[in-house]
Amino acid sequence: MTTSNLPEEGKKSLNFIENIIEKDLKEGKNNGRIHTRFPPEPNGYLHIGHAKAICLNFGLAERYYGKCNLRFDDTNPVKEDVEYVDSIMEDIHWLGFDWEGRLFYASDYFPKLWDFAIDLIRKGLAYVDDQPADVISAQKGTPTQPGIESPFRNRSIEENLDLFERMNKGEFPEGSKVLRAKVDMGSPNMHMRDPIIYRIINHPHHRTGDSWKVYPMYDFAHGQSDYFEGITHSLCTLEFEVHRPLYDWFIEQLKDSDYRPRQTEFNRLNLTYTVMSKRKLLQLVKEGYVNGWDDPRMPTLSGLRRRGYTPESIKNFVNKIGYTKYEAVNDISLLESAIREDLNLRSPRVSAVLKPVKLIVTNYPEDEVEMMTAVNNPEDESMGTHKIAFTRELFIERDDFMEDPPKKYFRLSPGKEVRLKNAYIVRCTGYKKNEAGEVEEIYCEYDSQTKSGMPEANRKVKGTLHWVSVSHSLEAEVRLYDRLFNIENPNEDKEADFLSFLNPDSLQVLTGCRVEEVLKDAKPGDKFQFQRLGYFVVDPDSEKENRLIFNRVVSLKDSWSKISSK
Repeated sequence: MTTSNLPEEGKKSLNFIENIIEKDLKEGKNNGRIHTRFPPEPNGYLHIGHAKAICLNFGLAERYYGKCNLRFDDTNPVKEDVEYVDSIMEDIHWLGFDWEGRLFYASDYFPKLWDFAIDLIRKGLAYVDDQPADVISAQKGTPTQPGIESPFRNRSIEENLDLFERMNKGEFPEGSKVLRAKVDMGSPNMHMRDPIIYRIINHPHHRTGDSWKVYPMYDFAHGQSDYFEGITHSLCTLEFEVHRPLYDWFIEQLKDSDYRPRQTEFNRLNLTYTVMSKRKLLQLVKEGYVNGWDDPRMPTLSGLRRRGYTPESIKNFVNKIGYTKYEAVNDISLLESAIREDLNLRSPRVSAVLKPVKLIVTNYPEDEVEMMTAVNNPEDESMGTHKIAFTRELFIERDDFMEDPPKKYFRLSPGKEVRLKNAYIVRCTGYKKNEAGEVEEIYCEYDSQTKSGMPEANRKVKGTLHWVSVSHSLEAEVRLYDRLFNIENPNEDKEADFLSFLNPDSLQVLTGCRVEEVLKDAKPGDKFQFQRLGYFVVDPDSEKENRLIFNRVVSLKDSWSKISSK
């Protein structure tokens, strides 16, 4: 019995996959080896759903002192690109995982897969079919009716070998012939009804060029690649559960020892207000509904990274929703909560005014600049403090002033007092409008005894406002990102175009915003809490355009829960 790879017990409850692994280890299966793999198709950027699979495969390898391979399932050259390969590797590293040199491609095994296909033909277990795809599909029958055998099913071994060789030489056009496994046309499992295992594709491959004219199907390449690499636990999402008998059938024909990889399925990650289909995400990019794969509204890992999400927040979210055998749709507010919790602990607090209006402290000296002390993060004293300049002329949020406020309005209005955070209590004495009737200046007087350390520092007022100095603040652009779709399940209505559910307010660009001077050296990726407004990150465009541009990561509170409950 092998138990050396078992982790210390009692740390957390186990999910069903961990229970399987621990049972295998205790029984000494695979000589105590744990070897997983993450097998993405390089036909798009990874999204949050892939993060769940990454965390599972790499996480289990770490937990049980095993190994995890990265293997690109590059069996369809028409849709694949080196750009996607590079982005996938970057995303995995960003999440904090590494394949430690075990980088593989399904194309590495094209010669072995070819040899296996030839072996199946010679054993009478594969044949070339000349019928078009729609005829083959119709002949497969239904789950309650057996399929009809192809008229080419009983071709001679010699003819099948000759045709398959000629298919790979490019003698036949795409769609004219396929290679099928000869399994069971009467099986209740549709995937076992003589599945296609090779098709002709006349398109250069990103790694093998024009060496091949036939390419293996996923079901044929996947399990065999697991076998070639010595994978012990092949972890797939639930839609592949019905594929498992075929996975096992191919392995049974291939294996020459007692070893065999075991496929186990878990539920995929689905989110409200989101689409996960690569086809739909590609459509959003190609048709310009978003600004690329890394648009902060996209559920891609590159989009979430640019939005300001951290690897820790994504891993914490994945751990919270867990792994089960039941499909579910997770509320996106759980993901947003995970990033709030993470940034609350690590983000410095600063002041930023997104829609500024001037506030003039009429009884404050015109030329005086007073440096106030602001705590960087009340959750972490080790982050210290910084200084913020207080002057006679300030900016506050336009929404923080009302001429004729309702009864429970605790911000600034004529005759009312508020505290300016880290500074003084002020009382509004008047305001001025422009010709358009908009308030352009607000006047107030400050109480010099209400600064921290002064006699009336603890005098209570109901409102506290953030602010910045007019002369000691920086101009910035702020991009307020919101959910990309305005209904919970944009995939629910199969008849409707998912694009019709796009949220027209998913991006609002604010110019002329003002932020503290302390942010003058902020770099792309730096994250802050703008007090009372939310969490924000410096966008990469800041470096390109040599100006400050911030993306809203998430608001301080979940405003959508109030909207959806109405």
